Amino acid sequence: MAGEEGVHPRLQKTIVLVGMMGAGKTAVGTALARALKVPFHDSDEEIVKAAQRSVAEIFERDGEPFFRARESEVIERLLTGTPGVVSTGGGAFMAEANREMIARLGISVWLKAELELLWNRVKNKTTRPLLRTADPKATLAGLIDKRYPVYALAQVAVEAEPGLSIEQMAQKVIEALTAEPGVFAED
Repeated sequence: MAGEEGVHPRLQKTIVLVGMMGAGKTAVGTALARALKVPFHDSDEEIVKAAQRSVAEIFERDGEPFFRARESEVIERLLTGTPGVVSTGGGAFMAEANREMIARLGISVWLKAELELLWNRVKNKTTRPLLRTADPKATLAGLIDKRYPVYALAQVAVEAEPGLSIEQMAQKVIEALTAEPGVFAED
């Protein structure tokens, strides 16, 4: 059914994409939402809209604990609305309360990518405050070491592959989710 042209399974639970910066959460999430004909939301963008300042400005002015509290509120609001696709910031899934809320109200999908793939995607970006260090690649590797054991708690993991297009990755996510009970309506 999911593979037939023009036929789209009805989403029952919000899909929450988790993973490192550069894993493709926003790009794949947008393509996934388009393929499933459901809304797409980026939790960081929702926070920025509500606060009317950038994530970096929120961190600087109000601190990380304030940002993390707003992030949890936004994720909860998105999970209790119409089922759709949500991309989260790299740190959102690190909070146990967020992981529990996502598991209860939606389904978490880890877009897993190797260091070299991530590095190739983020090395020329200036919008990654966590990588503004003397050795950004080593910083990224350290974040992977710290975060991957937690990301591994996601309900579904989908491996990113360098040769796949964004649309192919979205299809790979749909295929992985088709095996999960309760994600799509049984017609």
